[in-house]
Amino acid sequence: MLKEKKVQIVSNLADDLSRSTIIIATNYQGLLAKQMADLRNALAKTGIGYRVVKNTLVYRAADQAGKPQLKDIIEGPVALALGHEDIVNTVKTLNQYIKSTALSLQIRGGLLGDRILPPEELVSLANLPPREILISRLLGQLQAPIVTLHNILDFPLRGFLTVLQNRAQTASK
Repeated sequence: MLKEKKVQIVSNLADDLSRSTIIIATNYQGLLAKQMADLRNALAKTGIGYRVVKNTLVYRAADQAGKPQLKDIIEGPVALALGHEDIVNTVKTLNQYIKSTALSLQIRGGLLGDRILPPEELVSLANLPPREILISRLLGQLQAPIVTLHNILDFPLRGFLTVLQNRAQTASK
């Protein structure tokens, strides 16, 4: 490869790495070219980039992007899935594609911010419920103490009201 071409590849990759919210390293060995193209197309539909680059170029790009931790999960032939928006969606999409196609693709690890995530954490991240459900659960948890307090304070008043209504009915008879 020409030096200028390598510099351009590293520059483009560094830009992609710096814009990524999550980076997932996968082992792509054993995939046919058609399977790799299908995987790239499926991920691209949801805004996820998937790149196979030489490790030495990834090391240089990681340093340029300010993500040297990425070097810890790069070993052997590696392809990078680059998520630019929703972190959970990126992991979930990749994990579902691997399960649905039964590819020999393996997740090696990921980089979320400055933190290295092992494959087990990425899979548990993929199994999270959708964002809307998590928000509704949080709101339910935040409402629970208020509803309980309301019921506790309201119970004596309801009892008192019932006694007064019964007293008024017996007095009118």
